[in-house]
Amino acid sequence: MPPDPTPAPTPAPGAPRVRERGDACPGALRLHSADDGHLARLRLPAGLLTSRQVEVLADAAEALGDGRISVTSRGNAELRGLAGGCGAELAALLAEAGLLPSPTHERVRNIVASPASGLDGLGAADVQLWARELDERLCAAPWAAALSGRFLFVLDDGRGDVAGLGGDVTLVAAGPGTALLHLGGRTVRVAAADAPRAALAAARAFLTAARGAGTGAWRVRELPEGSGVDVRAALTTAGIAAEPVREDMREAVREDMRKPVEEPVRESAPPHGAPPAPGPLGPAAFHVLAPLGRLTAAQLRALLPADEVRLTPWRGAVVVGAGPDRAPALDAAGLITRPGSPWAGVSACTGRPGCAKSLADVRADAVPGRPGLPVHYSGCERRCGHPHGDWVDVLAVPGGGYLVDGAPVPRADLAPAVTTARTAPRTAPRTTR
Repeated sequence: MPPDPTPAPTPAPGAPRVRERGDACPGALRLHSADDGHLARLRLPAGLLTSRQVEVLADAAEALGDGRISVTSRGNAELRGLAGGCGAELAALLAEAGLLPSPTHERVRNIVASPASGLDGLGAADVQLWARELDERLCAAPWAAALSGRFLFVLDDGRGDVAGLGGDVTLVAAGPGTALLHLGGRTVRVAAADAPRAALAAARAFLTAARGAGTGAWRVRELPEGSGVDVRAALTTAGIAAEPVREDMREAVREDMRKPVEEPVRESAPPHGAPPAPGPLGPAAFHVLAPLGRLTAAQLRALLPADEVRLTPWRGAVVVGAGPDRAPALDAAGLITRPGSPWAGVSACTGRPGCAKSLADVRADAVPGRPGLPVHYSGCERRCGHPHGDWVDVLAVPGGGYLVDGAPVPRADLAPAVTTARTAPRTAPRTTR
């Protein structure tokens, strides 16, 4: 997402971050000014689009923007190249298509859910259903409009594909009838039927903690030490039964003293799994990736016909209702349809000319290398839109060159350097830049 116009200074080590104003994230009704025009970001809970909404989004991109749709790392849609005076027309188009159910909440509908849930026989529950209920409850709660536009709900069906995406509130389906709720390093178990209500109650508990801390925190990780979120109390108030969960619940007992052995006990962590590869998902769904995370309006329409389309946090789309026989048409549209494509997992920020801070036209310079680790091209040190987990960092530097995982590389030598970085064994993941 675009950075704040005047970012808060980085706090000293050990000091809490203090936010003196609300976040400046763009929305569908709050346009952001960029060098290539204005941009609008449309929140799509679980990435869900109906066929009608796909058509409307493609039409809006052509009529009002640059004819393209960017898919964000949260599975949302971004329109760029918009004229400054088109806000009312865009809002009317989106509202008519059912894409703005609550104008007061449109920036806080940040819900990522396992895109293949309910389609391929994997997972412990269909969390797409949770996402729809959570969105309805979120939009119906007046207090929820106070959440930051960066606060994120993540709903994982147990396969671990999205649980590691840095959610503030993460729900994981944990078997028949149960779910695990993760927040701030703590985990509780709730009934699956209560999962959406529990996620919303946890978000409300965060707001209470943020107000108490007085630092203006936008996200759970920004809360100062000692300002933990009392999730269990919030769930009790909401009438939701919950029990704490630990990764190691063994109570080994010394035979002589009948006393628990003193060993470290860690809180339960969300599972981590790989995203689905491009290609068929079960008998009636197909996963495609957008080249460098952007779809032309024609490519978006090429996803149709579909029962529904789910944009993904890997900058692609799951086409529900499309069987393996759709592969040739999707491939012909320029979409990434095969796991062996060298462009699978390659992403880039906006770069020049759209971003004034960028040092290079990173989209024009991007090369895939051989398939391997995800790779992200960044025009400046903010690294907007970079993946989660382990990835190859390609950073533009003054003078026209790049750093590939910190090593200087001329632009002409990017292809072999990126290939090496994507395929070389790593002694430890490099996840923080």
